[in-house]
Amino acid sequence: MAAKRAVLVGINYPGTKAELKGCHNDVARMRRCLVDRFGFDESGIRVLIDDGSAPQPTGANIRRELARLVGDARPGDLLFFHYSGHGTRLPAETGQDDDTGYDECIVPCDMNLITDQDFTELVQKVPSGCLFTIVSDSCHSGGLLDKTKEQIGHSTKQSQTQRRELEERPASDTSFRAFLKDTVRDVFESRGIHLPHRSHSHRQGHDDDDGDEESRYINTADAHVKNRSLPLSTLIEMLKEKTGKDDIDVGSIRLTLFNLFGDDASPKIKKFMKVMLNKLQQGQHGGIVGFMGALAQEFLKAKLGGKEEELDPAMKQHVHSDQEVYAGTTARVPSNGVLISGCQTDQTSADATTPKGVSYGALSNAIQAILAERGTVTNKVLVLKARKMLSKQGYTQQPGLYCSDENASVAFIC
Repeated sequence: MAAKRAVLVGINYPGTKAELKGCHNDVARMRRCLVDRFGFDESGIRVLIDDGSAPQPTGANIRRELARLVGDARPGDLLFFHYSGHGTRLPAETGQDDDTGYDECIVPCDMNLITDQDFTELVQKVPSGCLFTIVSDSCHSGGLLDKTKEQIGHSTKQSQTQRRELEERPASDTSFRAFLKDTVRDVFESRGIHLPHRSHSHRQGHDDDDGDEESRYINTADAHVKNRSLPLSTLIEMLKEKTGKDDIDVGSIRLTLFNLFGDDASPKIKKFMKVMLNKLQQGQHGGIVGFMGALAQEFLKAKLGGKEEELDPAMKQHVHSDQEVYAGTTARVPSNGVLISGCQTDQTSADATTPKGVSYGALSNAIQAILAERGTVTNKVLVLKARKMLSKQGYTQQPGLYCSDENASVAFIC
């Protein structure tokens, strides 16, 4: 008999600069929905939240649960992963002129980032005939399964346009201007200041028609909204607090993550370290010196001069080319992966709190409202309805759907 199993992660980052309010509620509602509507057994649902009532959603714990979810899967099984929390984008740090992209990441409670490449490689391990659905109610989530066919959204087209624009710029201008523009926007929006032409605000009030499409569980009117994007400036500050070091900046983020987490770091971070260490050993300093700076160089040299076992997590990685560790991902996802994203790669997802103190993610709330309707709903219809609902409620985030043509028409979860 086919199994139904799920991993649900909700991270509110309590007591930190990144604190959110609605992620635990998202997970609680989705858990009830899986059991009551979709027939999941409680024992088949693993929950990680940072309120002390469940295992902590650290990077290592999330990876371990996802590896178990996929590793135990058999053809015909149904796998589901829901994530509510911060998303972030890491700019390129190799110092190479043609490394101009971003790594889209989810942000565990300990800042041990999980990259889009990690998710791609995870889905590649899913057995044939087994469907793996991912709902990511986080910012910049449109690229988590990069290279998957974009059924609904504009992230792929935008990425292609951005790459063309970057290729047309002078090499020295490529990474920094794009990084600076996105960083400034993230910093402003994280503080509730919405910049023109890509606002992610929540308008007060709704259209008069079709009001019955709004949530049957939570009244979304007059909600206070914060976005689920973790600006690089905040990530860096939190890493400084975690390490006690003040010299962390763009150019040394991945090095810091490896130094903090070692073998528990993202596989892509470990591969990045191997490439950087090899370049220093071979005396190829040019691009690294130009972008990463002296502090990062000294850090790498200290690693080279340290205990050999500290480098093992990086050096045992299999890397076929330097391009493999560039920001972004080149791997293709097989057809049994489905991603429903809270927004596009350049957008933020809302974390809202009503005047009565009820908090939720905008996408998660829309999904629950749609699923409360009778009958089955396909992945494509679910996302289209969610887009319409969020637009009517005043949100400008646009959920996306990334999967094969066949899976776009498959019923959500069941």
